Amino acid sequence: MAEERAVGLLTRSKLFRDLDTEVLQAIAARMASRSYRKGERVFHQGDPGDAMYVVVEGLVKVVVISEDGDEMVLVTLGPAQSFGELALIDGEPRSAGAEAVEPTTLLVITRQALSESLRQHPEIAEKLLRSLGSVIRRLTEQTADLVFLDLHGRVAKLLLGFAEEQGKPDEQGILLDLHLTQQEVAAMVGGSRQSVNQILRGFADRGYLELQGRTVVLKDMDRLRRRAGL
Repeated sequence: MAEERAVGLLTRSKLFRDLDTEVLQAIAARMASRSYRKGERVFHQGDPGDAMYVVVEGLVKVVVISEDGDEMVLVTLGPAQSFGELALIDGEPRSAGAEAVEPTTLLVITRQALSESLRQHPEIAEKLLRSLGSVIRRLTEQTADLVFLDLHGRVAKLLLGFAEEQGKPDEQGILLDLHLTQQEVAAMVGGSRQSVNQILRGFADRGYLELQGRTVVLKDMDRLRRRAGL
């Protein structure tokens, strides 16, 4: 990928966007571009944490898999979002895996290259700490939701989160193109596909939303917020 395009992407990234152009150019020069097919693993749970990633295009899901093979989706990430920082910082094996949900291109920076950037530009360290703080806050909130919200509330809150991140205003409401199967949505809220399907249909019957395949139109944001306990 051309360095100019990589810098443009980094300016949209939460992790890097407040850095000076000179710093972004130095980071971009150390990054490589990699492409992944739909369903291809970026890394597995337990792999060495030797690189971090920024999504150029496509969609990635970060997952934890139990010994029995059950999967929980921690988060989905689209363009300009980063992941893989935690293992890169503490040197421990990956605590989760990452998989391309659709054809995806990523920018990759290795531990060695990031260390060199940190030595030359110490201000990057503050951005990494902020990023890790966001990860911890998100995981804490997810844990609290699993304890204090029922499945209906967790589904409502997930939809509201998608609306904030990627929702497009539409004459009928807020349009969401999830790019996810109901099984993947279920894995994000700790429920079964059948249960999540019933909840979505129930929300549709109540007029909260309209289902159009993998596209969802949110029609009553206030009632969804109340259902999510917000």
